[in-house]
Amino acid sequence: MSEVLLSVRGLEVAYGGIRAVKGVDMEVRAGEKVCLIGSNGAGKTTVLKAVTGLLPVQAGQVSLMGQATTSLGAWDLVQRGLVMVPEGRGVFARMSILENLQMGAHVRRDAQIASDLERVWSLFPRLAERKTQLAGTLSGGEQQMLAMGRALMSRPRVLLLDEPSMGLSPVMVDKIFEVIDLVSREGVTLLLVEQNASRALQMSDRAYVMESGVISASGPAGQLLHDTQVREAYLGH
Repeated sequence: MSEVLLSVRGLEVAYGGIRAVKGVDMEVRAGEKVCLIGSNGAGKTTVLKAVTGLLPVQAGQVSLMGQATTSLGAWDLVQRGLVMVPEGRGVFARMSILENLQMGAHVRRDAQIASDLERVWSLFPRLAERKTQLAGTLSGGEQQMLAMGRALMSRPRVLLLDEPSMGLSPVMVDKIFEVIDLVSREGVTLLLVEQNASRALQMSDRAYVMESGVISASGPAGQLLHDTQVREAYLGH
């Protein structure tokens, strides 16, 4: 079996006195596409924020490539290859497209930054056409492209995507998932939180289902896609 790149054991996260995540166990192995699905408010985004150092961990442990990360900040984790495309895109609205992408490479000092920028232009030609345009003036779909491109500029080993299709047109959703699949085939390991459970399960290798702060089911994505309870709860069948 391939190496476990991201391990979550007994993760607990609280907002004030409210336990939002209650002992979550997950793992993502090198080269995998893993999705985390569940209803709104189940705790999915909270898990990603805790994993990436954006929220404090109340209990449990997160490990990246075998090393505990719960004492590290988000900056350190990006340098170690763990990067997230946040829900809501989070682009720098008053900076240009090019400047946003350059910010994605701010932790790097290697000689491949220019070639990686050309790679992002090839993935998202629409961004290349408007590289001097302010990010805040872009459409939702264009901002999602930019957020993904910015994340790729950091050369992630593990890429976390939080609701990448939210609020996008069907055509734009197809484009985003096409790029996600391409990035995976190029060797980036993926953990995906996605409201479109059917699409997420179809493209993933394994899946976790989250309910009320706990993992209620897990297994091969294709198996969960045809699970009666999952279909009734999340796929509208």
